[in-house]
Amino acid sequence: MESVTLSRKAQIDQTATALFRSRGFAATSMRELASALGIEAGSIYSHIRSKEEILHRICFRLADAFFAGFEASTYDKAQTIAEQLRRAIESHVRVLTQDVAASAVFLHEWRHLSEPARTEFLTLRERYETGFHELIQQGLTTGELHAPDAGFATLTLLASLNWLPTWYKPNGKLSPDDIAHRLAEQLLRGLLTI
Repeated sequence: MESVTLSRKAQIDQTATALFRSRGFAATSMRELASALGIEAGSIYSHIRSKEEILHRICFRLADAFFAGFEASTYDKAQTIAEQLRRAIESHVRVLTQDVAASAVFLHEWRHLSEPARTEFLTLRERYETGFHELIQQGLTTGELHAPDAGFATLTLLASLNWLPTWYKPNGKLSPDDIAHRLAEQLLRGLLTI
């Protein structure tokens, strides 16, 4: 098996992500982070300015990944709305399962971002949710999908998907692709017109 040596910044990010997930951002101190890395507390500042810098990197890196996946999933307008939505769901699952600790931090610890990053993050989140909402609304308008309310359908779908980091096990029986396929099937079944 090939060994990959992480840069010090990548090691810090990885260790901090695990601590933020298990202890929470607010309860994780720079001293704890340094200790987990096996370095002196003062020397960590030669690599990063603050723990919020790490949180910012995690949140915005994942936001970029979610947007890239959504755009790739909905780029081909020749596909049906249902197929675009299926691909968007599967892409969302793949982003969440790629780094479960970072996903959990992204979903729960963003509240600790300070301004203006917090507002920027919330704007991005709203824009991403709007993409799903508009896709579902298009499907309702064309009759391809069925739901009483596109907004409620969007929130239900994303809430179902975003629960994944609490139960997904990277070494479990199902691969990320298996989970993506099963979740897409299950969630779309409730929206497709019969």
